[in-house]
Amino acid sequence: MASAVSTTGLRVDYGDHLALDQVTLDIPEVSSLAVIGSNGSGKSTLLGAIAGAVTPTAGEVRITGAAPALVLQATAVDASLPITVRETVALARYPNIGLLKRPSKQDREAIQTAMERLNVADLADKQIHDLSGGQRQRVMVAQGLAQDTGVLLLDEPVSGLDVTSHSMILDLIDAEVAAGRTVVVTTHNLDEARRCDQVLLLKTTPVAFGSPSEVLTEENLRAAFGGHFVRIGDGFMLDDGSHHH
Repeated sequence: MASAVSTTGLRVDYGDHLALDQVTLDIPEVSSLAVIGSNGSGKSTLLGAIAGAVTPTAGEVRITGAAPALVLQATAVDASLPITVRETVALARYPNIGLLKRPSKQDREAIQTAMERLNVADLADKQIHDLSGGQRQRVMVAQGLAQDTGVLLLDEPVSGLDVTSHSMILDLIDAEVAAGRTVVVTTHNLDEARRCDQVLLLKTTPVAFGSPSEVLTEENLRAAFGGHFVRIGDGFMLDDGSHHH
């Protein structure tokens, strides 16, 4: 199967801080990859490098087709910023149409469809800063969908969300792959990682990369999480600061 994303010897430094190193992987088209690791392990940096938002110190990233859509975790929005849900989602289309041209019918349909799929169409005229955390995150994922590209990158998209938003976004990941796209998602949750076709266990450098059954073993998890990994009976628990699974 052809590759949607591949990296070779990828390294990222932030000044004197090594954020990511020796990342070589091949992500097939029409598949999902979970990137799992502790806080500071390089997960977000990897997504940024794949998206072209972070410049590698060494190595390379190769993308098949259009640039990926990168969806970051939704955060609090300045109440003085006047932007609606529809305008937020529409930002995804600007790389194609520019800031001065009017959206085409195709652009408007992509925006509307994305909002409907994330169940935020009824919020289209609301200010983004008036939404709940779960609603705001769904708007950001809708923005990623509206970009309508072959690769969707999601940075911990369901962390701390309400049950409805959590379930909706996880189901959407499955639907995107079924529709022929490639999804890369960062997570701290082992069950979420097991839903994906491949898993990259990261601790600045890769600990393991492969199928969930190959990667999510006790030995690998202890190597990645150290004292934050606990066995409970036949199950595992990760205790990584504010994340408990």
